[in-house]
Amino acid sequence: MDAAIKMPSGAPRRALVTDDSAYHGLAPATTAFDIDGVIADTMQLFIEIARESFQVEHLRYEDITSYNLEDCLDLDPDIIAAVIDQIIAGTHTPQLRPMDGMGPHMARFGQRGQTVRFVTARPEAGVIRSWLESNLPLDPAQIEVEATGSFEAKAEVLLAEGIRVFVEDRLETCFHLSRVGITPILYVQPWNRYPHPFREVSSWEEIASLMAP
Repeated sequence: MDAAIKMPSGAPRRALVTDDSAYHGLAPATTAFDIDGVIADTMQLFIEIARESFQVEHLRYEDITSYNLEDCLDLDPDIIAAVIDQIIAGTHTPQLRPMDGMGPHMARFGQRGQTVRFVTARPEAGVIRSWLESNLPLDPAQIEVEATGSFEAKAEVLLAEGIRVFVEDRLETCFHLSRVGITPILYVQPWNRYPHPFREVSSWEEIASLMAP
């Protein structure tokens, strides 16, 4: 399956010390966002594609307990790969929907016309950029998307952009970013329920509570 969705099984469990003050006053100049699982409800789309294209009726969101879907889902690996291919290519019939409550808070985040940055491990930015332009309450000129093709490459992009805080749903990526001096905020999902030292958010209301006035 595609590296933009798949993660190695088992998240690191080594505790790291983080500066809690970095979690407050989030601003566009120093904050960026992952897309799948933070901005876009991609795993719900996975379930809907599996149902409509492959007649898989038993999947539930809470069944997705690992970013490596083959580790947690009772599905043929070829079906998993085919669904992922549809997501990456944008050829699916079900709609990819924004995460609940994201729109108004993203509008506030970019209310002064600042550039808002998104960094994804998808292999290319075209499809997801078009989706962002259609679904975010931002001027398209404000949206900056970097597609790294791998989780590990996110850190270099973020450091080059001067980003200090990154909202992410993949726990292993949070550990990697923390080791290079970037403060992660973990968006709670069923696949990241492992011990960690990072600030968690369970909704966009919680993200908004950390934004600068």
